[in-house]
Amino acid sequence: MNIHKFDYLDAMGIQAWQLKKSPLITSNLPAIDEWMNLRTQVINCTACALSKTRTQTVFGVGNINASLMLIGEAPGFHEDKQGEPFVGRAGQLLNAMLAAIGMERENVYIANILKCRPPENRDPLPEEVNLCTSFLEKQIALIKPKLLLGLGRIAAHYLLNTKSSLAQLRNKIYNYGILQTPLIITYHPAYLLRNPRDKSKAFQDLQLTLKNLM
Repeated sequence: MNIHKFDYLDAMGIQAWQLKKSPLITSNLPAIDEWMNLRTQVINCTACALSKTRTQTVFGVGNINASLMLIGEAPGFHEDKQGEPFVGRAGQLLNAMLAAIGMERENVYIANILKCRPPENRDPLPEEVNLCTSFLEKQIALIKPKLLLGLGRIAAHYLLNTKSSLAQLRNKIYNYGILQTPLIITYHPAYLLRNPRDKSKAFQDLQLTLKNLM
């Protein structure tokens, strides 16, 4: 990350973590035709009422050969407008968090539980999750990441099928899905913007993430 970006984060009151050596990207490249077909399915999806209120779908962004896949909750206002997950202040903080383990957005893959923004950024409804997460499951199956990093309460509850608090779920390693992909849970960047005292805990989770990527 360039120096001027650290200055920009500091000016916004966001902690800028130090860049370290990047782990290798080791996953297998998914078939491009399968990937593009999945993207088209998401763009054309009308399975739930969110298709009527969205500006556009937010499929995901990053390297489809990534060893690390980040999973968030759902698009917000800016994501809905730009068609990309984790933009705005939360996205800038996420970039700084990635830099702490030697990665940039281009090195990882970032997706959400939902591909459309819930109105007023409310929590996803159970029926919306049930209808939408098959797309996420297919993304995980195609990318075959070495590690999953769940960001925030909603993502954690879906990935682990639990209602436990984030404090109880973080700082541990789980196995997810048929491939038993290692999974780590940490705080959502938007939460950290509201609760900066927990950035140190998130950094511990990132250190655990780095250890399990090497």
